[in-house]
Amino acid sequence: MNRAQAQNVIIEHAPTTLPQVNYLRLQNKKVLSVKNLYKSYNNHSPVLSDINFDLHAGEMVGVIGRSGAGKSTLLHVLNGTHPATSGEILDYPDVGMPRDVSVLSGRELNRWRSKCGMIFQDFCLVPRLDVLTNVLLGRLSQTSTLKSLFKVFSQEDRAKAIDLLEWLNMLPHALQRAENLSGGQMQRVAICRALIQNPSILLADEPVASLDPKNTQRIMRVLNDVSEQGISVIVNLHSIDLVKEYCTRAIGIAKGEIIFDGNPALLTDDILHKLYGDEISQLH
Repeated sequence: MNRAQAQNVIIEHAPTTLPQVNYLRLQNKKVLSVKNLYKSYNNHSPVLSDINFDLHAGEMVGVIGRSGAGKSTLLHVLNGTHPATSGEILDYPDVGMPRDVSVLSGRELNRWRSKCGMIFQDFCLVPRLDVLTNVLLGRLSQTSTLKSLFKVFSQEDRAKAIDLLEWLNMLPHALQRAENLSGGQMQRVAICRALIQNPSILLADEPVASLDPKNTQRIMRVLNDVSEQGISVIVNLHSIDLVKEYCTRAIGIAKGEIIFDGNPALLTDDILHKLYGDEISQLH
């Protein structure tokens, strides 16, 4: 399906430009500040211990460390899907004072999850729904559950969904069921679903772990493009090569603690050994 067909089938009119986002930020603008963050489950030893870092607009941060180090937990706590045990996660809005989003609940927490979008390794699409509807589900926090059940979305939302799908070369699949897509296609749809929320931060939890090399490079380029539009991107990765190629900053976590935070070019063999131990030989 081309754009004209999509307009005829889906909406009466859609804008003709690519998604020129409203997310543009000054490069040095602080968007998030994590202070003394701890996370533990069932009173066990902390999964995250004394995590501290600031995040600025347009950064692309690669979070690295062996499996079980706490990388995924960090993203879930930032997004609010897992509550923090203690500490602060300060959101810096364009207007007004910073607020601690770790204490939010209900509608306020849902609004934060829209601002801090997330994509996953397993895509989390609804298999039997078409691609366009899966993207529009990213607007759930801005529409009623009843409307979403009957696929009642505004023409503005549909127009933006089409723009995003066109941007990622997925418009021909707009009316195709998600279960019929390849892994790389599913991840592109998942990115569209996150971006339709108009986030200022995008979290990506191992987004290329199940993809082939071609689709890995394609998704990493997309995330890089997103960061260049002023959105802060935090991505969990196992590949040090990808971190050095695409990320402006790396955060290394070992046993729940940050032991490196800086330019990926400064990741020495000594630091990598502290992060990965004997697994260092498996890095690529």
